[in-house]
Amino acid sequence: MVYIAGAGPPLLLIHSINASGSAAEMLPLQRHFQRSHRVFCLDLPGFGLSERRDLPYTPRRMSDAIDATVTFIRELCGESPIDAAALSLSCEYLAQSALRMNGAFRSLALISPTGLRGRAERRGPPGSDRGIGWLYRLLRGRGDGAFIFKQLTRPAVIRYFLERTWGSKAIDQALWEYDILTTRQPGAQFAPLRFLSGYLFSGDIHRTYEALTVPVWMTHGVRGDFTDYRGRTIVQGHANWRFTIYPTGALPYFEVPERFCADYRDFLGAPSAADPIGAGSATTAHP
Repeated sequence: MVYIAGAGPPLLLIHSINASGSAAEMLPLQRHFQRSHRVFCLDLPGFGLSERRDLPYTPRRMSDAIDATVTFIRELCGESPIDAAALSLSCEYLAQSALRMNGAFRSLALISPTGLRGRAERRGPPGSDRGIGWLYRLLRGRGDGAFIFKQLTRPAVIRYFLERTWGSKAIDQALWEYDILTTRQPGAQFAPLRFLSGYLFSGDIHRTYEALTVPVWMTHGVRGDFTDYRGRTIVQGHANWRFTIYPTGALPYFEVPERFCADYRDFLGAPSAADPIGAGSATTAHP
């Protein structure tokens, strides 16, 4: 499912992967950039209003959905390269799509990307994942896993995990309410249970990130569960990567929308600008 708003150069927005993931996570960016761009918000397979069938969800299935969306965008908007932003685990899929669809992307914005936590190497075989079979079988139990999923997506539990994402109790209430609704849809458990079992994490993501040649803007916050980005040293010296740190949780555009969007607009205005500090990367931290 793809939502389209606005007019102008194409901008693709891709939500994160979690028990309640959906395009609603990208709504602040959609609302801002639809004034200057033709914005495409994607519900990945198994999430939001996309089909929620019982399928073997994998990183390749997700990145294939991005490939298909890019083809659709180019049919509507022409062959000009596309700017794209992804959140958390979907950053891995966007990066994979960018490598396969050479020339399709003008720039990538990776917001709180996975795959860079700690110092562990993520250089498995091409196309591999980090799935744990016994855990998946445990979550599914003797049926389709609906009972376990229901317990994991009770309103109080969803709030708890959003607070961990924000690093604060001041979460976005509208997003919380939508998360409750989207987890109540038929088949909502199938993709999230694959995620919880590790099957949606790429085993070779370091190779992917290192191979990117398009301009990349990586951002993250300093609160909550998603603050360990020591692994970014693998791309720290790459001239096409820029970095910005915000005094927020993992979704900075919810907490400091004006600041985030101004920074993103600056990046989009000159996505391949030379590094101002001459170190192959730029990092800014907002007080």
